[in-house]
Formats: sequence, structure tokens, C-alpha cells
Amino acid sequence: MPRNQQILLDNRPQGQASASNFKLVASDTPALQDGQVLVRHHYLSLDPYMRGRMNDSKSYAAPQPLGEVMQGGTAGEVIESRDPRFAVGDKVVGFGGWQEYSVVNAAQPGTLKKVDTTRVPLSHYLGAVGMPGVTAWYGLVKIIAPKAGDTVVVSAATGAVGSAFAALAKARGCRVVGIAGGPDKCRYATEELHFGACIDYRVHADTPAMAQALKAACPDGIDGYFENVGGYILDAVMLRMNAFGRIALCGMIAGYDGAPLPMAHPALLLLNRIKMEGFIVSEHMEVWPEALAELGQLVASGQLSPRQSIAQGIAAAPEAFLGLLKGKNFGKQLVQLV
Repeated sequence: MPRNQQILLDNRPQGQASASNFKLVASDTPALQDGQVLVRHHYLSLDPYMRGRMNDSKSYAAPQPLGEVMQGGTAGEVIESRDPRFAVGDKVVGFGGWQEYSVVNAAQPGTLKKVDTTRVPLSHYLGAVGMPGVTAWYGLVKIIAPKAGDTVVVSAATGAVGSAFAALAKARGCRVVGIAGGPDKCRYATEELHFGACIDYRVHADTPAMAQALKAACPDGIDGYFENVGGYILDAVMLRMNAFGRIALCGMIAGYDGAPLPMAHPALLLLNRIKMEGFIVSEHMEVWPEALAELGQLVASGQLSPRQSIAQGIAAAPEAFLGLLKGKNFGKQLVQLV
């Protein structure tokens, strides 16, 4: 059996996460039992939600256990099988974590899924045609529920969720405005993802400046907002929301290091009769087939061609993850292992 390199959570962050929170180890892969398959991971998914799970605090999911493999999505290939549902060579996605191999109990529901790589590249099943894409779909379709002609805004616009959100919203006849960091990302949003406009938060670095930029980019106001960041950006969006606007609250990455995120104008929720709803996409598995079918078609047709940032090798995962939290990635952040 192959030697398996793994990244463990060694200790919890005190404030900002750092490379010293992680530990690289190697162990022997155990022999398979009946009903198990051995997967060699080709890609690891790095996602902002992982930072929240590094803390030992109350959340929608249990904290990442210390001394265990960092949890996360994986895409790879079955290299040995003792279950008739999976054959050697099958391409699969699962939740194998930050390691090169995983032994999976194939009978356990939801642990492993075969995917078709003839039309959609394997790596995209961790991004546009995976959890991030379904996250964008749910927030847009089930919470924002836009009409053709609506103006919708998304923060972290060029990431895996934001790029999928743009394609899905444009397919519904919306005008899409993004918020991203830096001129390169904003240019990518408008020229390649076809946003109607993109605002650089590094230039508009406080609530008044961001609100003015949103006023210029959204002259008819904002009907729907997909929130990934929180903080002053949410405050600025609130100042531009139309009556009966809808906010899908997906992430609050500005507060993942423990800093409080007070809302400056909560009265606007009442005055504008705004609907704000937080959601966790794993609690809505009933929508995944419909969402993945649409997302797969968008990728296969070329209507959604998201970028990927790919780090090489398991040892690169911690630094790539820390860079993701600081916005250094361009598109979906992955680690390639094969």
C-alpha cells in the first residue's frame, strides 16, 4: 500500500492563522476491507469556510479536531476497489481531506461520487460544478430569486462562488456588479466573466467610498446581494439596497480571525423591508442535482470558464490556504497532487 502524506491541524490559531498551525506527516495507507475503495487524490479544495472550523467555537459545524487530517473536498481516481459500485480508474469526488490518498467506505451515503470528465475537467468538480457552484446557485435562486432586469451584486466576485454567481445571474437576465480586490481581478471580472461593472475594494476602502462607487455602478439601486465578506462592504451595500431587496448571507471572511463585525445601519433592514438570510449549502442537498446540471451545462458550453489558482504538492497546502484568506488567489484555489 502507498505511503500517504497528510496535513494535520496541529494547534488552533490565536488571531490570524499561520503555517505553524499545521503539521505535515506521513503514514502507511491501511489495507482495504470489503466495501472500501482507495482513492488517489488529484486535487484538494481550499475554501474560506475552513478557517472558521480551525477555531474551537460554536458554529454550524463541529470544529476541526486537533491532530487529525484537515477536512476538505477532494477529486481523484479509484486505484483499488473492494466494492462493486466502483472500479479502478473511476474519477470521483469526495471529502478526503488534506492528504494524498483516502480509504473510503463506499456504502456510506454521500462519501464518494463518480463524475464524468469527458465534458467537464475533473478539477471543476471542486469549484464551478461542485460545492462553490451550488452555493452560488442556492443563494441566487432560492434567496435572491431575481427577476430579469434586476441588479445583483456579489463580493469576492472573481472567486469560485462569485464567478459561478455571475454566469447564473446573467443567464437569468440580471445586471451583475462585482466587488473584488485589485485592478487585475476587476478587469478579469468585466472582460472575461462579463460583469456589468466591478468595484475595487482596495481603492474604495471605507463605507462612504464604497457606497459612492456602488451608486455609480448601480444607478437603479441594488435588488439582490450575495455576501461573502461582511464588514464595511455590507454596510455600503445596505445604503444602496432597494426596497424589498434580498441578501444571501454566505460568508463573513472579514471576521474569520475573530474580529467583531458590527452592522452600521441595521435600521435599513426595516426601513427597506430587506430580506437577509444566511445559509449553509450542505443543509440543502435536495437542490444539488438541479444546480449541478445547470452548472455543468454552463461549463461544458463555455458560458462559465472560471480561473483556477493551483498550488503544487501536499506541502504547499498551508501557504496556499493562508494566501486564499488574504485574497492572493485568482479564482478557485486548489492543490494539485498528481
